[in-house]
Amino acid sequence: MGTNKLQRFEEISEFEHVLELTDYQDQHSSKPKGRWRADIFGNDYPIILELACGKGSYTLELAHRFPRKNIVGIDIKGARIWKGATRALDEELDNVRFMRMYVDHLYEYFAPAEVDEIWITFPDPYPNGSDRDNRLTSSKFLNIYQKVLKSSGKVRLKTDSDLLFDFTTKIIDKTGCEILESVDSIYDECSSDQLLTIKTDYEKRHLQQGKTISYIKFKLPANPIRDK
Repeated sequence: MGTNKLQRFEEISEFEHVLELTDYQDQHSSKPKGRWRADIFGNDYPIILELACGKGSYTLELAHRFPRKNIVGIDIKGARIWKGATRALDEELDNVRFMRMYVDHLYEYFAPAEVDEIWITFPDPYPNGSDRDNRLTSSKFLNIYQKVLKSSGKVRLKTDSDLLFDFTTKIIDKTGCEILESVDSIYDECSSDQLLTIKTDYEKRHLQQGKTISYIKFKLPANPIRDK
């Protein structure tokens, strides 16, 4: 690991608005599960997660646009989170937190129905079929989201991957989810949408390369989703 990354890891360990899974490994530490509104944010606003948030540009933009919502960016890579966390300090955003953790363990850090909405922006599509369970819209992960989302909660995906978009559409059908909105090409079909056209660094690069950006919003079913 480079010196720069080590410095960033050290810095984020001191940031009060960054929570790390390593902070909760001993029996004396209480995980934030069920305490996000009361103790972490100190309000009763809705909670929105951005999974695999990377540098946190989407997380920060959501926080700017929705000051009465609590935005949590989640990623396992601390050096990336450092960039978003530093910007949040510079921009004095008090409705943003970052959590360094694996998405697989979401239910350990959020209580049932504690989350109002989940954004998944440009996740790894895992193009090899053998890795399909690692896709953040696989039934494995939808089952995890069910454990933390409100019954009325929504999942939103933005991707440049046709493979992931098609896969997600099929999984939605298989698992009884409900599609609420589906856009094959954001910049052809709804270029004036202020929310969908928030651009991450990755998205800017994808657009320069002429890639199509797709979007789907869906609701999870009431019955438990089984891994398939």
